[in-house]
Amino acid sequence: MTHLQAAILDEATFNANDLNLNPLLGLIPHWHRYPSTPLTQRVAHLKGINIAVANKVVFDQPLLSQLPDLKVILLTATGMDNVDLSTCKTLGIAVFNVTDYCTSSVAQHVFSLILALSRQLIPYQNMTKQGDWSRSKHFSSLQFPIQELKGKTLGLVGYGALAKGVEKLAKAFEMKILIAERAGSKTASNGRLLLDDLLPQVDVLSLHCPLNSTTQNLINAKALQRMKPTALLINTARGGVVDNTALANALRQHQIAGAGIDVLDIEPPPLNHPLLAEDLPNLILTPHIAWASVEARQRVIDHVADNLQQWLSEKDNKVSLNP
Repeated sequence: MTHLQAAILDEATFNANDLNLNPLLGLIPHWHRYPSTPLTQRVAHLKGINIAVANKVVFDQPLLSQLPDLKVILLTATGMDNVDLSTCKTLGIAVFNVTDYCTSSVAQHVFSLILALSRQLIPYQNMTKQGDWSRSKHFSSLQFPIQELKGKTLGLVGYGALAKGVEKLAKAFEMKILIAERAGSKTASNGRLLLDDLLPQVDVLSLHCPLNSTTQNLINAKALQRMKPTALLINTARGGVVDNTALANALRQHQIAGAGIDVLDIEPPPLNHPLLAEDLPNLILTPHIAWASVEARQRVIDHVADNLQQWLSEKDNKVSLNP
């Protein structure tokens, strides 16, 4: 174990110098730590490395074939689409991911967006700072109508751990819950609704499905037209699930009341991204932070440490998914 060389390849994507890495760093003595690893630096950063800790670094076949010393990849995320698992299996490289670390963080962010939109927090903050309240003849402003969540209907697209965390909070607010059938399904079952049937009924639509060929641009112009003009759209899943240009147009035309978006189809986005336009006051945009509470990121480190400990204890290093 003392001879093993380990590297953290993109530490800045999960550590803002506010985490305790000792549970991980204490397992072996030799660590190389990099804030980021550009494509052109992957081979250099991984030369002679046995253990790689990474978030978004791409481990494709051309790279893996140049890393004879690499024995295990420890991902600091759930998704593994940045790793060629087939090549890893052929080369005997173990792969571990982390799961169930950010349910509370994401669920709370979803409701932060819902509450900020339904209570018109940003418009009221702006008008207050601009002096409108100070100039008012009345003790209270009714300029922007606000809504209660009690009795409103929340629609969930995707029904994994994150959606269930959101559902739990929604029930505390006494909201009604509708669940969409899987994208691409022709019939609904188990009390679920086809998306086309669900959309006109919801006051809030929250997305929690993976991005794949079936869900790409699932919420497009047609879907947005089926929603109530008073409805809110929340996306903390993947940016490509929503047609971002169609959403910008729908917000301008007030086809829906507002949107809270934490993920975009391009990250980081170009300055001319349609959802960065200045004429979208009914949009709240956050930079992919729903998952990123300090507590959630610490759980990532602890889980990665557990995965490394498991790998160190195993005799046969095989590809391990969701250990």
